[in-house]
Amino acid sequence: MYKTILLAYDGSQDGLEALRQGADLARLCRARVHLCAVAGQALDIALSAADLPEREYDDIRRSLEEGARSLRESGLEVDVRLDVGNPPEKIGSMAREVQADLIVVGHRTQSALLRWWNGSTGAFLLTHAPCSLLVAIAQHA
Repeated sequence: MYKTILLAYDGSQDGLEALRQGADLARLCRARVHLCAVAGQALDIALSAADLPEREYDDIRRSLEEGARSLRESGLEVDVRLDVGNPPEKIGSMAREVQADLIVVGHRTQSALLRWWNGSTGAFLLTHAPCSLLVAIAQHA
């Protein structure tokens, strides 16, 4: 069914749920996995300015590497991608590049104000994704 799955991962609890559900599906479908993370726009603007954003970028990179290691230990073949910019746009762009059949993202509960300010990655991808979308919600949610 799914041959190429793009897992969006940021190291958060929501991201871990996406990683878990995406890995389960990938094993069932024997799909290739592309694990991706996107550092936000504020980081994009500040990367050349100070050390703090570089440390944040390194934290995201380390989380991504830990996620990839976990997937590989479970027997999956994984490509890792790290980009900087607007997360929903970058995730959609990466999905097109790798010709993903499925994008898996975590569900993050936000206040109405934060959702208005930041937007919703899932809502954006529902209307712009080039493939199917799974929004992974933890059992406890």
